[in-house]
Amino acid sequence: MFDAPLDLSRARILVTNDDGINAPGLKVLETVARTLSKDVWVVAPEVEQSGAGHSLTLRRPLQVRRIKPRRFAVDGTPTDCVLLAVNHLIPKRRPDLVLSGVNRGANLGEDVTYSGTIAAAMEATLLEIPAIALSQLREGTSIRWQTAEQHAADVIRKLTSVQWPRGVLMNINFPYTTAANVAGIRFVRQGRRAAGIEIVPTKDPLGRPYLWIGDFLSDESIGPDTDLAAIRAGAIAVTPLHLDLTHSAMLGKLRKAFA
Repeated sequence: MFDAPLDLSRARILVTNDDGINAPGLKVLETVARTLSKDVWVVAPEVEQSGAGHSLTLRRPLQVRRIKPRRFAVDGTPTDCVLLAVNHLIPKRRPDLVLSGVNRGANLGEDVTYSGTIAAAMEATLLEIPAIALSQLREGTSIRWQTAEQHAADVIRKLTSVQWPRGVLMNINFPYTTAANVAGIRFVRQGRRAAGIEIVPTKDPLGRPYLWIGDFLSDESIGPDTDLAAIRAGAIAVTPLHLDLTHSAMLGKLRKAFA
């Protein structure tokens, strides 16, 4: 159980991501974190780890590069970064809050199962540290970082003012609109897209065929009141996610059927 409210001015905040230590979204989130607290630590992957999911590096040692005080790059996954930060790199006291992002591109619907941004927040949650994943919707190569930068601190303050159940993390997505045109905050469920992922067949310079996994063909949501629908309406989408994947209704059905 996360006991609210969290006094952010006294909080130790860990900032991480999956886009890498030099990503512009990480710089945005650092700026946001420093408006909330003076005790900010950054531990992020050395290179981009998008799509890494909740993976651990188990078959080789991890190198950690200390860039400056309270700032480290790890040649591993976002999950590795949180594990090393909490258990080794940050001395004396664990973080009170983990912020992951701001991801270059949204993490909506099915994205949460692939996302390294979400996975870093999951790992913090497993370590019983409140965690928030933040992502900024883009269109093509265009991304409006100012939207996340101007609104993130307020949303974080609101979320940390209420109690969270054990095993819950927060997923925030910012719409592709100017900061001034954001259509409020919507608290919504995880969605499901109406279309699947694009597979692009192509050839290398020698004419050999290969396949490239692309993006989802559509962000149209199956059903209303979802993160996908909220973002399409120009609102900030906030979704509480939980780590217990048990389907309670089916569990009861199976127990009854096999009793």
